[in-house]
Amino acid sequence: MGIGGILLAHRALKKLTLGLQHLVGAFISWKRVARLFHAASRSQTEQAASPASIAVSAAQRQQNVNSVLFEASDLSFHYPQRREPVLRGCDLRIALGDRLLLEGPSGGGKSTLVSLLTGLRSPQSGLLLLGGLDRVTLGSEGWRKRVSAAPQFHENHVFTGTLSFNLLMGRCWPPRLEDLEEAEAICGQLGLDDLLKRMPAGLLQMVGETGWQLSHGERSRLYIARALLQGSDLVVLDESFASLDPENLRTALACVLERTRTLLVIAHP
Repeated sequence: MGIGGILLAHRALKKLTLGLQHLVGAFISWKRVARLFHAASRSQTEQAASPASIAVSAAQRQQNVNSVLFEASDLSFHYPQRREPVLRGCDLRIALGDRLLLEGPSGGGKSTLVSLLTGLRSPQSGLLLLGGLDRVTLGSEGWRKRVSAAPQFHENHVFTGTLSFNLLMGRCWPPRLEDLEEAEAICGQLGLDDLLKRMPAGLLQMVGETGWQLSHGERSRLYIARALLQGSDLVVLDESFASLDPENLRTALACVLERTRTLLVIAHP
């Protein structure tokens, strides 16, 4: 009987010890999640932002507008067939909301810089950051979602297909109704509404080598519209206004300034 009593007492003590351990563990867990529990249980009125917090949010938004989008430091790029680098020690900083004009003679490296900014080429030396991250970190797809460009006329193409395909190919396909509506609106702002009226099928008109033929100026504005419709943070237009007459130039420039978040225009002096 003495041995049995000792065993029963030992079992009871063991259960008591385990119970105390569970209680201590529950207390520690509660201490960790108590703040989250109390925050979730507050009423909507209590959770409403105070005027001070709203002011801080507005200030943060204003700061984001002026934040750095692109930062390039000591970029260099060399083509194998050339003796000298086309870019050497290039520094560039582009902030959100900037409107920049880059001028220079032919062969000065303007289009090469565009290809680096858009991710088509990689610098051979130097540092290039988009939103504080390099291309390896963002990935090619992530990089190109934030930057769109209309290359020089001889490097751009009107593909065989509908006008809507040529406009929205960099955005989504098949297009939604709102995509088609935005494409038509941008075409109107670029002065292409007369072209759409002449086309029997409008945005669904076949264009390209086997379809409706576009003039030089119409193709230039199509390339601009294609870049704008991608909705990227930075739009780069490389000699995109060179073929436009003064009236269409004013119309296209007004559309571009309204529709872009950040703009870089490449042009000859």
